[in-house]
Amino acid sequence: MIVTVAQYHLHSVPTSYIAMSAADSLQVPVDRLRRTADAHLFDFATTAELSDPDGIVGQRRAVDAIRFAIEMTHDGYNLFVLGPAGAGKYTVVEQFLSSRAAKEPAPDGFCYVNNFSEPHKPHILRLPPGRSFGLQQDMRQLVDELRVVIPAAFESEVYSARAAQIDTEFATRQEKAFVELGNDAIGQQIELIRTPVGFSLAPTRRGEALTEKEYDELPASERSEIDAHLAQLRERLEKLLRQVPVWQKEHRDRVRALNRETMTQAVAHLMDVLMQRYADLPQVQTYLEAVRLDVLDSVGDFRRPPDGEPPGGNGAFARYQVNVLLDHDARGGAPVVFEDFPSYQNLIGRVEHRAMLGTLVTDFTLIKPGDLHRANGGYLLLDVDKVLRQPFAWEGLKRALLKREIRIESLAEMYSMVSTVSLEPEPVPLDVKVILFGERWLYYLLYEVDPDFCELFKVPADFEEDMQRDPANQLLYARLIAAVARRQRLLPFGCDAVLRVIEEQARHAGDADKLSLHMRTLVDLLRESDHAARQHGGGIVGRGDVERALEAQVARCDRVRVQLLEETVHGTLLIDTSGTKVGQVNGLWVAQMGGYTFGQPARITARTRAGEGEVIDIQREAKLAGAVHSKAVMILSSFLTARYCGKRPVSLAASLTFEQTYGTVEGDSASLAELCALLSSLADIPLRQSLAVTGSVNQQGEVQAIGGINEKIEGFFDLCCARGLTGDQGVVVPQANVRHLMLREDVVEAAAAGRFHVYAVASVDDALGLLTGMTVGRSDAEGNFPDGTVNACVCAKLAAFADARRTLQSPPHFMIGRPRWHPAAKARVSIAAAPRRHGRHKPDGTPE
Repeated sequence: MIVTVAQYHLHSVPTSYIAMSAADSLQVPVDRLRRTADAHLFDFATTAELSDPDGIVGQRRAVDAIRFAIEMTHDGYNLFVLGPAGAGKYTVVEQFLSSRAAKEPAPDGFCYVNNFSEPHKPHILRLPPGRSFGLQQDMRQLVDELRVVIPAAFESEVYSARAAQIDTEFATRQEKAFVELGNDAIGQQIELIRTPVGFSLAPTRRGEALTEKEYDELPASERSEIDAHLAQLRERLEKLLRQVPVWQKEHRDRVRALNRETMTQAVAHLMDVLMQRYADLPQVQTYLEAVRLDVLDSVGDFRRPPDGEPPGGNGAFARYQVNVLLDHDARGGAPVVFEDFPSYQNLIGRVEHRAMLGTLVTDFTLIKPGDLHRANGGYLLLDVDKVLRQPFAWEGLKRALLKREIRIESLAEMYSMVSTVSLEPEPVPLDVKVILFGERWLYYLLYEVDPDFCELFKVPADFEEDMQRDPANQLLYARLIAAVARRQRLLPFGCDAVLRVIEEQARHAGDADKLSLHMRTLVDLLRESDHAARQHGGGIVGRGDVERALEAQVARCDRVRVQLLEETVHGTLLIDTSGTKVGQVNGLWVAQMGGYTFGQPARITARTRAGEGEVIDIQREAKLAGAVHSKAVMILSSFLTARYCGKRPVSLAASLTFEQTYGTVEGDSASLAELCALLSSLADIPLRQSLAVTGSVNQQGEVQAIGGINEKIEGFFDLCCARGLTGDQGVVVPQANVRHLMLREDVVEAAAAGRFHVYAVASVDDALGLLTGMTVGRSDAEGNFPDGTVNACVCAKLAAFADARRTLQSPPHFMIGRPRWHPAAKARVSIAAAPRRHGRHKPDGTPE
C-alpha cells in the first residue's frame, strides 16, 4: 500500500501536489505496457533457414505421460488427454503414434464362421495377419469347386451302375418274396391279387376267382379248408408287408452309404488341401472338419439347387462363408483408429437384418465390426464429449474394457423394443489402448462421479497452454513457426514477421512473459498472414502482412463492440470520461463473442443512508448476478465494516448496481470499483470520471489480479479516443496485473505521449487517492484517521448515521414501559418502538 508523505501533516502540503505525487508513483512505466520482441534476438532472414524443432514444443509433461501410457502393458493404463479445444492435442498424439505404431507388429485378424450345431451362436476364429481374407477366399473357392465336383461324381457311370445295382437287388428281393407267396397260394387254389391300394387273397376254381355267392354255395367242409388256407397266407402276407419297409430302409441306407462314399471321394482331395494349408491353426482345423461333416450330410444341396433358386445360386451355401471382421497387412504395424461419431453400434459393432417374407432374419454373415474391432491390437482415439453424448456408448466402451472382450449385443433386444430372430456371436478378445480427448472439467467430473473411470484411465496427459518467453524458447518458437509454414505450404516468414507473431502469441497468452501454445490460433494467424502476403505479390511474409491479418481478424468480429462504442459516444449508454461525480465510477467488463474478446466500460453507482448495516447488491436482488460477483460484494461489505465501524454497530444502508446492464453480471473484477463508489458516497467526495477502475478486493483491502486486463484497458481507451484524449484519462489496474500487460501499440503510443495513463494499485487506498485527488489517510493506534482525509470523512458519515439511528430508536423518557393501543397495527406495542420526533416535545406530543 502506498502511504502519502503528508497524511499526518496535511496542512503543510497542497492537495494538488499530493495527488500529483501519488499519481506519478503509481503510473506504470511505458516500457512495461507492452513487451516488444527484441530484433537482435534472431539472426535469420526468413524461416526457410530454420530447421524443425526436435519433438513437441512446450509439451514435455504431456509427451512423457503419453509415452508412459503407451508403453505400460498392464490393464487400466489407458490415456486421457486434457486441454482446451485447439491446443493441438490430436496432432501431437497422432504424430507420436504414427511413428510408434508403424514399428509395432500387426495384430491378429478375426472372422466369424457358422456354428453347425448351434447356428445362432457363431464361432470366432483368430488368425495371424493376412490369413483371414485368405481363409475367406479359400472357402469361397471350395464351395465353387464342390458344386462342380459333387454333381459330376453323382453323374458318373460308376455311381450310376452301383446305384442301379442296389436298386435291382432290393427290387429283386421284394419281387421274389411276393412271387413265392403267390405260387404257394396257387398251390392251395388261392390267388394273390395286386390292387392299387395293396394286396389281397381270393379262392379260385379252375383259375377263376370265386364270387361271394359261389363261395357260399360250397360245402361247409370245403369252406373251412379254404378259410384255413386263407388265414395262413394272410399271416404270411402281413409279415411280408411289414418286411417291405425294412427292405426299403436298408435300400436307403445302402444308397446313403453309396452317396457318402461318393461324396467322400469327391471332397477328400479338396478338404485335404485346405487342412494342410491351415495345419498350423488348430481352430481352423476344427472348423474345416465341421465343414467336411456338414458337406457329407448335404448331398441334396449340391446335387440340385434349392427350391426357388436358379441354378448356380449361392443362397444355400452361405453357411460355408467366412465373415471377416478385420484383417491386417503383416507389414502394416498396429492400427490407429479415430472415430468421429462414436455411437454404441459404431464402437461395439452390430448385427444387421434383412427382410424376408415380411419378417426380419439374420445370419452370421450380417455381423458388422465396430471401431473396437478395427482398433483391436492398436490404438483407438475418441473425443470423450462425443462419446458421452451418444446413448449407451460410454457404458458399452467401459464394459468392453473391463471385460477385455467385445460382445455384440442388440440394444433393441436388450430393452425388448423389437422381437426378431437374432444372434449371440461369440465375443472377440480385446487388446486395445484407448485414448480419450477432452477438456479438463470433463476429466475431473468423470473422476469424481464414475468409479470405473479411474480404473480404466489411469494416465492423464495435461497439455500446457503456454510456455516461458525467454530467449531460448523464443528461438524454439521461431522454429515452430517455420515447421508450421512448411507443413501448411506457406510462404517463408521474415524475421520481423516472426517477432510480430511472437508478440501476438504473448498477448494471446494473457502474459507478457509467456507464449501461447494454442496451435489453432497460431496456425490460423500464419495462414491469414500468408494470404495477406500473396494478395500483394510478396515473396515472403513481412510484419505488415501479420498486422493486416490481425486487423482483418478484428474487423470480421467487432460489430457488437463498434455498436456499443457508438451508443456510448452518442449518449445512449451513459459513461462519463471527464469531470467528477459522487458515488459513481467507471468499471470495466469483458465480453467474449465467438473467438473475439473485447472490453467495455460500465457505470457503477452507489447510494448510502442510515440503516442497519445492509449493503444491497441490486444485481443479486434482481437475480442478475453470479455467485462470484455476490461473493465479491459480501467481501467488500466485510472490509467496510471492519475498517470503519470497529466496535460500533453498523448503521449503514447502501445499494450498489451496474447501470444499464440487462444480463447476468459475473466475476469479482468490479469489486474495487464498487468499493470506491461506496466510499465516495459515504464521504461525499467526488470521483474522477476520467479514470476507469478494475480489480478484485479482499477483506484486507488489498487489490488482487483479474483477467482480461489488456482488453479492458483498450475498451476504455477506445471510448476516450472517440471523444478525444485529454491527457487526464486513464485506467486503474491491480499491481499484480502489470506483468500481464501486452497492450496495443496505439495505446502504448498514447501513454508515451502523456495522453493516456495506466495506474497500478496494490490497495483500496491507492485507488481512492487516484480517484479523489485527496489523501486517503492511515489510522492511528486508536483507529482514528487524520482530519481532512477520505477515511476520516467516511468515519464521520458513519458516525452521523449511527447517531441518527440511535436517536430514532431511543424512546421518550416519560413513556418508557407504558404500552398503549396502536390503532393502525391493531396490536399492543410500545411507544419506545415508534420513531422519535426531532426536537423536544410535550407529553401530548406537541413541540415545546
